Amino acid sequence: MKHYLTLLPILFLSAFPAFSQKEKIAEIQRDVLLMQDQIRSLQRSQDEKMAALQVLVQQILDSANKANTAVAVLDSAMRDRLKEQEKLLVAPIAGVGAKVDTMANDFAGVRESVADLSSRMGKLQNQIADINSAIKILAAPPAPPPSAVPPAAANPNAPPAGVSAETLYNGAMRDKSAGNSDLAIEQFQNYLKWFGNTDLAPNAQYYIGEIKYLRGDLDGALLAFDTLLEKYPDNPKTSDAMLQKGRALVKSGFKAEARQEFTSLVKKFPTHDNAAKARTELAALNSPARAPARATKKK
Repeated sequence: MKHYLTLLPILFLSAFPAFSQKEKIAEIQRDVLLMQDQIRSLQRSQDEKMAALQVLVQQILDSANKANTAVAVLDSAMRDRLKEQEKLLVAPIAGVGAKVDTMANDFAGVRESVADLSSRMGKLQNQIADINSAIKILAAPPAPPPSAVPPAAANPNAPPAGVSAETLYNGAMRDKSAGNSDLAIEQFQNYLKWFGNTDLAPNAQYYIGEIKYLRGDLDGALLAFDTLLEKYPDNPKTSDAMLQKGRALVKSGFKAEARQEFTSLVKKFPTHDNAAKARTELAALNSPARAPARATKKK
C-alpha cells in the first residue's frame, strides 16, 4: 500500500507532460483550423473582389465598344453630311464661276464697244471741224481776180500772192471731206511747204498720212506719220499719228513694230483716249514673234 502511495505521485507527474502536450496539439489544431477558416474567408473575399473586378472590366469594355460604335456612327454621319454639303455647294460655285466668266466677256465686249464709239466720236469731231472750216470758207470773201494779183515774190518757197494759210488749209479740208483726195494731199503739201511753221502744220502732215492710209498706200502713210513724229514730236496730233502708224504697221505685217508703237503710245499718253484704243489693238495682236524690220524711207 505504501508502495502504491509512493508510486502515485510519480505516475501523476509522468502523466502531466502527456496531458500538456495534447493540449498544445489541440491548440495548434485550433489555430490551424482558424487559419484555414481565415484563408477560406480571404479566398472567398478575393474571389468576390475578382468577380466584381471582372464585372467592372466587362462593363468598361462594353462602354468602350458602345463609344466606338457611337464614334463610328457619328463619323459616318459627318461624312455623309459633308458629301451633301459638297454637292450643295459645288453647283452654286460652278454657276458663280460661269457667271464671272460671262461678265468678263461682257466687259470685254463693252470695252471694245466703248473704244469703237470713241473712234467714231473722233471721226465725228473731225467731220464737224471740216464742216466748220467749210462754213468759214463759204463765208470768206472771194479772192481777187488773177489780173489783180501782183507778181510772185522772188522767194520760190513763198506762197502766191493772195494765198493765206487759213484759206489754203480750209480748202484742203474741204477737198478731203468731199473725197478729192489727190487735190487735198496737194494742198496739204503746199501748206507744209509755205506754212510749215504754223500751228496747223502738224495737222496737215497727219491728214496726208490719214488719206494715204485710207487709200491703202501704207508705205506713203507710214512715211507721212514718221515725218510728223520726227518734225513735230509734241503737238495735239502726236498720239493720233502714233495710233495710225501702229495700225498701218499691223496691216503691213510688221506686228512686232506695231506692238512697240502701241506700247510707246500707252506709256507717253496713259490717260488719252488713244491710249485705250492702243490697248485694244495690243490685245488683238497675238503673235509674239517679231516680224522682219521694215526699211525706213527718207522723204
